Amino acid sequence: MRNRLKFGAAMGGLMALCSFSASAQELPDTMVWTSYDVGSAGYAEASAIADAFGKEFGTRVRIQPSGSGIGRLQPLLQGRADYAFLATEAFFLSEGAFDFASPDWGPRELRAVAGRPAGITLIAAGDAGIKTVADARGKRIAFVAGNPSVNVKCEAILAFGGLTLDDVEVVTFPTYSSAMSSMTRNESDATCTTPTTSQLYELAESPRGIYYAPLHADNTEGWDGLKKVLPIMGPSDEDVAAGLPEGEVAKMAAYRYPVITTTVGKSADDVYAFIKALDETFDIYKSGTATMSRWALEKSGRPAIDVPFHEGAVRYLKEKGIWTAEDDAWNVKRTERMDALVAAWDTFKAENADLSEEHFAAAWMAHRSEVVARLN
Repeated sequence: MRNRLKFGAAMGGLMALCSFSASAQELPDTMVWTSYDVGSAGYAEASAIADAFGKEFGTRVRIQPSGSGIGRLQPLLQGRADYAFLATEAFFLSEGAFDFASPDWGPRELRAVAGRPAGITLIAAGDAGIKTVADARGKRIAFVAGNPSVNVKCEAILAFGGLTLDDVEVVTFPTYSSAMSSMTRNESDATCTTPTTSQLYELAESPRGIYYAPLHADNTEGWDGLKKVLPIMGPSDEDVAAGLPEGEVAKMAAYRYPVITTTVGKSADDVYAFIKALDETFDIYKSGTATMSRWALEKSGRPAIDVPFHEGAVRYLKEKGIWTAEDDAWNVKRTERMDALVAAWDTFKAENADLSEEHFAAAWMAHRSEVVARLN
């Protein structure tokens, strides 16, 4: 009798453990995600994935759109959002760079779940007379207030053509959506963004038309100039773009957008469940936009990406046979860089608290470069 009781207790404990393990890998009933604002590729793709999660698992997702990187990050960092569909602000925050070089920000720990490969170049109105990046000299270039993700990429792409911000007329718009639609309204001549943003289809159909300034892979001087500004992009051939004739290819730069990002403290089981759901619902959302097939984990679940992959994502990617030893080495190196910058920031901030915000940011960016140089 005693042995039967012990056996029953042991089985009960095992069943409870199994039940916990299974429930730990289920999606929550509700989630909050942040994304670019309505009309952006990021919002459209987050919406398609959220719809697939609802159909397959009954999970209700509320998407909080924002036209600024800070607006997408704050809910995540404050615990009011579970995941953020980010652009390069994920990299900038992890580095404490640009808008995040202020005393209120600095480098923060973030982790990636997955990130779709995306193309970007200087996208011009067809009647603006911009056939190469160098032709943008003196032209009106649309930037987005508080959005280093878009603005610094544009600065890097202008450098491809030997231009700086002093060589163009920067026109700043309050939101991403208004900047992207500004060419159609003849309030700007060009901007830099992904080629499937909805406003670009409107531009392509407008009397102004659309043109993609090429970033040819064999232009060594151009790429050297670009990477001095932003070293996370490389050449890419894009065949899906607003107004691009079927069968043609546009020569662009590649980066990751959107990058599904979460905090370092997010439960590994929660992230495992999320990326598993992302994989299992792929057939539902893969046709949601022209580029959503790139969410296949063989493409979106591999480095390089803006920040290290979360351990929960890595666990699933290893189970699927996608994650390699080289990927692991990349993740370790990227995590070491982030940790070094976070540690350097803590010391730097304490020693420079008396500087004005402007001088603080400039001094930190110089110190950051020194820290990164020592790591390489």
